[in-house]
Amino acid sequence: MTPTEAPSIPFFNYPSLFAGEEAELVTLFRDVGRRGAFILQPDLARFEADLAAYLGARHALGVGNATDGLIIALRAAGIGAGQEVIFSSHTMVATAAAIHFTGATPVPVECGTDHLIDPVAVEAAITPRTRAILPTQLNGRTADMDALGKLAQHFGLAIIEDAAQALGSRFRGQAAATFGAAAAISFFPAKLLGSLGDGGAVVTNSAAIYGRLVELHDHGRRADGEIVSWGLNSRLDNLQAAILRHRLRSFGAAIERRRALARLYRERLAGLEELKLPPGPDGDRDHFDVYQNYETEAVRRDLLREFLKGRGIGTLVPWGGKAVHQWERLGFEQRLPFTERLFERLLLLPLNLSLSDGDIHRVCDAIQSFYCG
Repeated sequence: MTPTEAPSIPFFNYPSLFAGEEAELVTLFRDVGRRGAFILQPDLARFEADLAAYLGARHALGVGNATDGLIIALRAAGIGAGQEVIFSSHTMVATAAAIHFTGATPVPVECGTDHLIDPVAVEAAITPRTRAILPTQLNGRTADMDALGKLAQHFGLAIIEDAAQALGSRFRGQAAATFGAAAAISFFPAKLLGSLGDGGAVVTNSAAIYGRLVELHDHGRRADGEIVSWGLNSRLDNLQAAILRHRLRSFGAAIERRRALARLYRERLAGLEELKLPPGPDGDRDHFDVYQNYETEAVRRDLLREFLKGRGIGTLVPWGGKAVHQWERLGFEQRLPFTERLFERLLLLPLNLSLSDGDIHRVCDAIQSFYCG
């Protein structure tokens, strides 16, 4: 079979999210539907409890999506107009948008060689108006939270985590989403724990912040029904919660499979000087990475991508090929040379649970063919 005749390897196989466990999902749908359990029902409460227990956190609250979750988390932590929040420009624009929609000013800084927020750049960006640091736990890896925690403590800043891509990731044994005042997680279908639509959660260890989160995500309504502030309508759908609770039971196995695929990529591609790979799953005691994405730095990135496309292999250039501060109409004036150069090389290779070992070998064979002839 020639490369053009082989079945394609899409970057992400969305139909597999349903087809892979269709019978179980249909059973869940019928159960929820027959009970009429659609909004703020026991399935949601059980999932929130299970998620908090998995993370070792005190509270988890289902919300409509991770962007809403970040907005609510920032507001619950007291972030608002006239204040600044520092974030890494290597992230989805939603991270900065959440800061913007609280009324605060998003301040982009460089990422480091690990593609995560650079603590040195964070410290250099702190001003008298800075009130929070918002690290993105990117691609299933957690940032250096020791360094960020020391900065936050020294300067009296809050930490709000964008853990949209990091459920299951750990830094020095502690779970992503549990380091700061609050954190947001995404359940977008392609995420580590994916629903069949939009969804998210906010996590906190603070009873006071949790109470505020509950109000903010449900029209400013307190548990007793009293409206006590302006709030959003951002509640995780009960059907999605039932699906997520079902999938959380096998989440450990899913993470191990992702780590096995990352290990296979490293075994096959580590010798290529033209390709810088993410850290392997076995070489760093401080980090337990879960590989939401497999983000590489590739020499002749665009030509490699076209070459792989011609062989039916899907790849992705993150965030449309620009860091957040590079979108001119958003009004940022910062120049971040390291991040800008990095975005000329970044390429995501396919890594998800629909892939076989053979698929990974095909991707690696094609990359080696491109670079080695």
